[in-house]
Amino acid sequence: MEPNSSTNTTVHHHHRHDSEHCSLEITTMEVHRVVPPPHQTTIQKLKTRLKETFFPDDPLRQFKGQSLKKKWILAAQYIFPILEWGPNYSFKLFKSDIVSGLTIASLAIPQGISYAKLASLPPIVGLYSSFVPPLVYAVLGSSRDLAVGPVSIASLILGSMLGQEVSPAKHPVLFLQLAFTATFFAGVVQASLGFLRLGFIIDFLSKAILIGFMAGAAIIVSLQQLKSLLGITHFTKQMGVVPVMSSVFHTTNEWSWQTIVMGFCFLVFLLVTRHVGIKRPKLFWVSAGAPLVSVIISTLLIFAFKAQHHGISIIGKLQEGLNPPSWNMLRFHGNHLGLVMKTGLVTGIISLTEGIAVGRTFAALKDYKVDGNKEMIAIGLMNMVGSSTSCYITTGAFSRSAVNHNAGAKTAVSNVVMSVTVMVTLLFLMPLFQYTPNVVLGAIIVSAVVGLIDIPAAYQIWKIDKYDFLVMLCAFFGVIFISVQDGLAIAVGISIFKILLQVTRPKTVMLGNIPGTDVYRNLHHYKEAMRVPGFLILSIEAPINFANTTYLNER
Repeated sequence: MEPNSSTNTTVHHHHRHDSEHCSLEITTMEVHRVVPPPHQTTIQKLKTRLKETFFPDDPLRQFKGQSLKKKWILAAQYIFPILEWGPNYSFKLFKSDIVSGLTIASLAIPQGISYAKLASLPPIVGLYSSFVPPLVYAVLGSSRDLAVGPVSIASLILGSMLGQEVSPAKHPVLFLQLAFTATFFAGVVQASLGFLRLGFIIDFLSKAILIGFMAGAAIIVSLQQLKSLLGITHFTKQMGVVPVMSSVFHTTNEWSWQTIVMGFCFLVFLLVTRHVGIKRPKLFWVSAGAPLVSVIISTLLIFAFKAQHHGISIIGKLQEGLNPPSWNMLRFHGNHLGLVMKTGLVTGIISLTEGIAVGRTFAALKDYKVDGNKEMIAIGLMNMVGSSTSCYITTGAFSRSAVNHNAGAKTAVSNVVMSVTVMVTLLFLMPLFQYTPNVVLGAIIVSAVVGLIDIPAAYQIWKIDKYDFLVMLCAFFGVIFISVQDGLAIAVGISIFKILLQVTRPKTVMLGNIPGTDVYRNLHHYKEAMRVPGFLILSIEAPINFANTTYLNER
């Protein structure tokens, strides 16, 4: 059996007292001489290793044998993917993109306002973040289906991490400055990972970690909305389950029955339409349009019955006009520099993971390739530009991208259409949102994050790998009972420990021959596999190195 780079097979010969039988076996054995590998210099070995690590896709292959002019064209297309598909763009494609763009805009406007409130930012910042970043991504991104904008998880982490040191209520301007600065650092982290081709780092966030983290975050996000859904004025700033539930039941005198009735009705409506959209993908427009319909109906009800005077809180007047520049609000000094760098790192990696995972999911459905490193650079530059134009952290949102995909998006032009629609809203339609109740925004957030709790995937992990299930539970309970970033850190730490355990304590299995073939397989997995008389054949399922040699000798 030929060993490969990840599996080492050793054959031990059992000495027998019967020398005649032993000599007969040895004479009938085939002996194959091991040939040493071709000689390589240290520089050549280092070059090969670096190429395997950082350039597995060999991005320079396309430039070989091309003329200088062609090389410049290919380089421009590599940096700006829009130059690759743009020249072949047609009116037929535009008809599909304009439908999908308008559809995701109807979802982006209420979600943008809602997620900004989730991050403890002014609602208008959520709309700003749905205008500039999609335009940047349309030029630099390589996914046809990714719909860009604020997302619930990044909004929650940003708000909770910054809120631990700075109160958004007492110091709103400082909080906004820190949010923009954290977004800039997140963009720097994301773009750097792409430029340095370090995308393999985000692979440490395994599926088990993400499922547990997302489910925990969904519960935390939903509990935070109890403030809006119950009409509570004095609500805890902490994120854990215990302080939130304690705050809810210690302020029962603030509960507003009008708010509760309205919130319950719209939440049921949103959940039912979401269920319809999942069960019948052709009716995607029902779930996609439901948030905007909810905003319109609730705003009309508030305006007609003057319900803001009867215990239902409203957004209030929103600023009109396009994104004001915010580069002068970035703070690269002072006491909070460490906080914004840490927040930028965590939110940057989480939003990058979500964006790339979503992009790859829909690329696989439509059978095209998404370049992970180019996506990192696109998302990173998008956030760096966004931080200078009053936007907070954005990425490819799963719910919005699913709607974009189902609506028939063909290219990134759907992002441009969505952006233009948001621009029109910012310029002319802002007064219409003045009477929008906060309770409906809370219901929109809850209905959106419910989909992040993936019980079938958790059950599948339980069946496949109990250790991964433990990692998932650590992420879940860590987020719920400690904090969002600590829960994530604990889960990543346990996953890395598992990797180290597999390297230092590799699995060793006994192999047997499949009769009539030259194939050797695990004796415990293949009943037909037969032991070779006189030999013990072991397969070590990891490369042998200094970390496991002592263990293997003892084993």
